[in-house]
Amino acid sequence: MRNWRHRGWNAGKLSGIKSVVNLPPIILDWFAERGWQPRRHQLEMLDAAGAGRHALLVAATGAGKTLAGFLPTLCALISETRAPAKAGVQTQSKNAQTQPKNASEAGSRPAPGHTLEPVVGLHTLYISPLKALATDVRRNLLIPIAEMGLPIRVEARTGDTPSDRKARQRVKPPHILLTTPESLSLLLSHEDSVHMFATLKRVIVDEVHAFANGKRGDLLSLSLARLQTLAPALQRVALSATVADPDDYRAWLAPNGDIDQVRLVEGEAAAEPDLTILLPQGRVPWAGHSGQHAIPQLIEEIGRNKITLIFCNTRFLAEFIFQKLWDANEPKYAIGIHHGSLSVEARRKVEGAMAEGKLRALVCTSSLDLGVDWGNVDCVIQMGAPKGSSRLLQRIGRSNHRMDAPSKAILVPGNRFEYLETQAAFDAVAEGVRDGETFRPGCYDVLAQHVMGLACAGPFDEGELLAEVQSALPYSALDAATFARVIAFIATGGYALKAYDRFKKLVKDPDGRWRLSHPQFAAQHRFNAGIIVDAPMLQVRFRNGRKLGKVEESFAATLSPGNCFTFAGMALEVESIKDLDLIVRAATKPAANIPSYMGARLPLTTHLAGRVRQMLTDRAGWARFPDEVREWLEMQAYRSQMPQAGQLLVETFPHDKRYYMVAYPFEGWNAHQSLGMLITRRMESRGLMPMGFVASDYALAVWSLKPITDPRPLFSADILADEFVDWVESSYLLKRAFREVAVISGLVERQHPGKRKTGKQVTFSTDLIYDVLRKYEPDHLLLEAAWADARTRLTDVGRLGDLLDRAADNMLHVDLERVSPLAVPLLVMIGRESVAQGSVDDALLMEAESLASVAMTP
Repeated sequence: MRNWRHRGWNAGKLSGIKSVVNLPPIILDWFAERGWQPRRHQLEMLDAAGAGRHALLVAATGAGKTLAGFLPTLCALISETRAPAKAGVQTQSKNAQTQPKNASEAGSRPAPGHTLEPVVGLHTLYISPLKALATDVRRNLLIPIAEMGLPIRVEARTGDTPSDRKARQRVKPPHILLTTPESLSLLLSHEDSVHMFATLKRVIVDEVHAFANGKRGDLLSLSLARLQTLAPALQRVALSATVADPDDYRAWLAPNGDIDQVRLVEGEAAAEPDLTILLPQGRVPWAGHSGQHAIPQLIEEIGRNKITLIFCNTRFLAEFIFQKLWDANEPKYAIGIHHGSLSVEARRKVEGAMAEGKLRALVCTSSLDLGVDWGNVDCVIQMGAPKGSSRLLQRIGRSNHRMDAPSKAILVPGNRFEYLETQAAFDAVAEGVRDGETFRPGCYDVLAQHVMGLACAGPFDEGELLAEVQSALPYSALDAATFARVIAFIATGGYALKAYDRFKKLVKDPDGRWRLSHPQFAAQHRFNAGIIVDAPMLQVRFRNGRKLGKVEESFAATLSPGNCFTFAGMALEVESIKDLDLIVRAATKPAANIPSYMGARLPLTTHLAGRVRQMLTDRAGWARFPDEVREWLEMQAYRSQMPQAGQLLVETFPHDKRYYMVAYPFEGWNAHQSLGMLITRRMESRGLMPMGFVASDYALAVWSLKPITDPRPLFSADILADEFVDWVESSYLLKRAFREVAVISGLVERQHPGKRKTGKQVTFSTDLIYDVLRKYEPDHLLLEAAWADARTRLTDVGRLGDLLDRAADNMLHVDLERVSPLAVPLLVMIGRESVAQGSVDDALLMEAESLASVAMTP
C-alpha cells in the first residue's frame, strides 16, 4: 500500500482536541487501520470549518496540510451521502429519505453489497499555482477516497484538460474540482457558472505565498469575490509552509480584507532540516553560475540516495546540468528532466516515472517547487544560490516529506559570492527566518480581463460589480471614477481607439446594465485570457508529430536547417521551421547549443541581501568559511574596505587601459541593471565617455575612457526624476511592459480560433498602438498600467530608491591603483553577461584566475 504520509496526509499523535469526536467513523477507522491519529492543526481546521470561519493554515512541509485542507470537505461530503433505500421501503418525504437515522450512519462503511449514493454538485474548489500540483493532489486524493469506499468524484481542470471533459465538467461538475487561477477565471466567464458554483461550499488555495502578491493573485482575489457573490456562505481556506507575516495573507484571503474573519491555524514545529554546502574538489570558483564543477560529486550523491531532486534556477541551467550529468553517468542511473517548457506528454511521463520509483534523479526548475511530492525522494540538491530562504525552505521540503523526519538538502554554490549567499540562506533556514513579501494595489490590466470575463457570463450592473471588486483586498481602494475608466476602456478601447469596431466590446442596455456588444467577443476572450505572458514560442516536434516542448522565437531565429541543439535532454538537429513549428530529428552527435529563456530572473530577496552584507563585516564569522573564501575577504579588507551596514561602498580603479567604478549595493540584478542604464546616461552627459556596464545580484561595474574622481553626483536621488523617466520612455522597457498589459487586458489578442499570431505580429500590433496612445492619449489606462509595471517588476524602482538614499547618506568611496578582490567575480563577466550560463564557465575560470592574481597581491 502506498505510504500516504509522503503527500500531505501526514498524521501523528492526538493532541486531545474535541474535534476528533466529530470525525465520521469511516475516517477514524481509516486512520486507525494505518496506526495514525489526526494532528492538532488538522483538527483545528475542522473546528474552524464547523464554526463557519475562513482559515489560513501555516504549517511546515510534510505536516499534513493537504489533509488539513480537505478534511472538512470529506467530513461534509460523507455526512451528505446516504445508503440507497431498500426495495419496498417507503419514505415520508424526499428530505426524510436523505437523512441518516443517527449521526454515525452517514459516516459508516457501506454494508456488504451496498454502496453509498453520491451527493450532487460541486462542493469544494482546490486552487493551485501549478498544473502539476493539481494533478498530483488529485492522484493522492483518489486512493484514500477509494479505500474508504466513498462516492466522491475528484477531477482536475487545467490548460491540459481535454475540451470534451471541460464541457462535461460545466454541466456535471465533480464534487471536488482541482484547478488553477486562470482556469477558474475561464469557468467564471461562462453563463452556466451561476449554476455550477451555486452549490460551492469551500475554496482551498494551496501554496498561497507563491502568487498572492502578484498578478495571478490579483486575478484569484477577484475570482474569489465573484464566487462569494454566487455562493454567499462560501468558506475560504489558504495553505502555506513559508509565510513570513500571516496577517498579510489573512487580509488577502478575507472578504473585504477583514482579517478577523480568518482564523490563523499554525502547525507544530517540524524536524530540523539536514543541510550541507557542497564544496568543490579543489577551490570555490571565482566566477560562473552553473556549479558544473560539482558534477562528479553529484553522481556520487545520486548513488547514495533512492531518489534525488536537483533544482536549478533556470530552464537553461536545468538542460545544461542534465546533459553534464548524463555525460558523467557511468553507473547508468535513470535520470530525468522536468521544466515548464517541455511538452505536457514529456512532463506527465516523467511525473509518472517518479511516482512509480523508476528514476534515481530528476533535474527540475520551479515547475516542481510547490508541493508535488513523491515519497521516496530522500535528497534535494540546489544548484547555484537559492535567492531566498523561503524558496530554499520550500525546495528542501520535497525531501523526506514527513514532519517527523529531517529533510536532507545539499547546496551547490557556483562562485564565491554565491557561496556567501548560500551560507546566508543556510543560516536563515536554520534559524527558521523567512523572507518577507510585499503586497501592492491590484493591476488595471488584470481587472479589465476579469470584468470582460464576467461580461461574457452575462450583463452586469456597474455599481454592484464595483462593490464586489472592492471586496477583493488588492482593489479595496479602487474608486468609482477609476472603475468607470476600466469599463470605458473595455467598451471603446479608449479615446484614441474608439473609432475601431474591434475595440468596442461592451454596450449599455436601456436598463443601465453593461453587456457584450457581440457574442464573438466571448470566444475571443476565452482563447486569449490568461496572466502569464511568455515570450513568443515555437513548438519543437519531430516529423511524426511527437511534441517535445517549446523554445522562444528569438532562439529559433538563430537556427538554420542542419544546426544542432540540446533540448528535453536530447541532441536534436533542425530539419525545418514551418510557421510556429520547429521540426527536428535526433542528432548523430552531441550539441553544445542549449535554448535560453527570457523569463524573469529569480530576485535576490532583501532579507538575504541584508544577511550577506552582515557576513562581510563579521570578521569573526569568516573562520567557518573555506580557506579561499576567507583569504578573499581578508585581502579585500586589507586592500580596500568592506561595505558596512547602511553604507554603499564604491571603488574606482584603472584596469587594462580603462577606468572602472564598482558599487556594491546588494539590491539584486534588476535594480543594478536599471542603475547601470541610468548612470551611464548621466556619465555620457557629463563627458566621462562610458563604454558599458555589467550587473550581478551583488554589485554593479561601469567602465569608461575617463576616470571618475567623485561618484557621488552620479548617484544623486534626482536621477529617478530625470534620467529614469527619459530612459524608460525611450528604451524597450515601457514598450515591453505595454505589450504585456495589452495582452492581459485583451486589447491585443494572441490567437483566434484556428490560428495563432506570431510573436512578431503581436509585438508589431502592440508597438503600433503604443505609439498612437503616446501621441494622442498619453493618460490612457494601459499606459498607466505599463508605467506601474516598469517601475516595479521590470526596474525594481523601490529597491533602487533605497539604494540611492543609502548613497546620499553614507557613501564610502575608495580609490585604488588596481582591481580589488571583491570586484573580480563581476569583472570576469564583462562581455559574457548575455551568454547562456554554463557554456562559458571554463573560459570564465581561466580569466578569473588571471585577474585574481592581480587583485590578491598585497
